[in-house]
Amino acid sequence: MTTTDFATPLVSAEWLRQHLHDPRLRLLDCRFDLRDALLGRMAYMEGHIEGAVYADLEMTLSGPVTESGAGGRHPLPEPEALASWVGEQGIGPESWVVCYDAGGAQGYYAARAWWLLRWLGHGQVAVLDGGLAAWQAAGGELTDAEPQHVPATFTAQVQPGFVATAEDVAALPADTLLIDSRAPERYRGETEPIDRRAGHIPGAVNRNWAEALDESGRFRDAEAQAKRLGAENGQATVTYCGSGVSATPNLLARELAGVPLGPDNRLYAGSWSDWVSNEERPVATASAPE
Repeated sequence: MTTTDFATPLVSAEWLRQHLHDPRLRLLDCRFDLRDALLGRMAYMEGHIEGAVYADLEMTLSGPVTESGAGGRHPLPEPEALASWVGEQGIGPESWVVCYDAGGAQGYYAARAWWLLRWLGHGQVAVLDGGLAAWQAAGGELTDAEPQHVPATFTAQVQPGFVATAEDVAALPADTLLIDSRAPERYRGETEPIDRRAGHIPGAVNRNWAEALDESGRFRDAEAQAKRLGAENGQATVTYCGSGVSATPNLLARELAGVPLGPDNRLYAGSWSDWVSNEERPVATASAPE
């Protein structure tokens, strides 16, 4: 399955309010903070949308980190392990899954969960536009009660065209656009707070993931996304970030602009942290190309 069964990869807070008690609906609370891995779970325990289960970035939405750093700081989880967890949360082939995070500056974790479920072949998944902030602004309530969903059978149908490897990136054809989704200062190599080397992959252009959102923390419209991400001319893209997390809003934005996930809209899953795990790979620090 290469396209979502929702009308778009986004749902509004109002849509969620109307469908909150639909038996097909399942919610994933994806809040996280890279500076403190416990904050997201603590926030979930203090209050979350009714029916939501907590999806931990590092325990659930990523695989084990390797000693060499190959695969990046948030490697893809094993498909069968993730599929087993998904089924345990009561998510089956007919389930509608809505992923949410805090929104705003912390608004990329839900897109990671969305991308992973799509990678596993589940089309009926979307992101809550604006995150928990939009839910509360719309009058949505929170609860501290954890749901008890009846487990379902979820079978992974991995979509291999969704992922690019470091080898793929090194050999990209000239007509494929390589997008770096990190903040401009990290792209330029002026600072690197996390990874072992600063800079970007040679040939990449910088399209900060945060620019996919407007001032309210919601995704900009399809036309704006197309202008940002090269969708107007149908150019194929491979997108990366630091570790395969904050790139996913740009992948979602490309889909909003009419380019579905797949060979023309791929994630370099290991991203920068995987790229620099091999010191022989080249690094650039100039601003160009734009």
